[in-house]
Amino acid sequence: MRTSRYSETVDYYKKLLNAHATFESPMLTFLTYDDEHHRVAVLNVPNLAPRSGGAAGVHHVAFEYNSLADLVSTYERLRGLNILPVWCTNHGPTTSLYYRDPDGLNLELQIENFDSIEGSTAFFHSSEFAENPIGVDFDPEELARRFLAGESEAAIKARPRTGPRAFDETVKIQ
Repeated sequence: MRTSRYSETVDYYKKLLNAHATFESPMLTFLTYDDEHHRVAVLNVPNLAPRSGGAAGVHHVAFEYNSLADLVSTYERLRGLNILPVWCTNHGPTTSLYYRDPDGLNLELQIENFDSIEGSTAFFHSSEFAENPIGVDFDPEELARRFLAGESEAAIKARPRTGPRAFDETVKIQ
């Protein structure tokens, strides 16, 4: 990614992804959260125009976690750093927390709700997805409370049926 908010952006991704730099200079930083040499590259480009909501470009990037426990602990870690999600929704195939980086890029931290790709794909072809392809919003504090209280993951991941929903002003990540 290119940014004129270089230090702020590098720091944000280190916190968001619990990442570390494998290379860092005043011009370029490579960040990773695993054994790869980098998962995110940040390039310092002075004087870029601010991101425009009405322009073509990347809407969001998704990072998948292995378990609900991982997602909840990440939410709690970020909350402690005052990094809060801008939108939380159960899409059906995923339970997702969306964050926004310093330049306004949306970042989805998610878990799979089905045990297989086939289960997720089948949901895309269901009447439930046809009436609501967006998702059902939730309070991340309530999600964490339910998980920490020992409620089953299957119950937490199950998307409640709430009726039709389309892309409009109620979708918080434009």
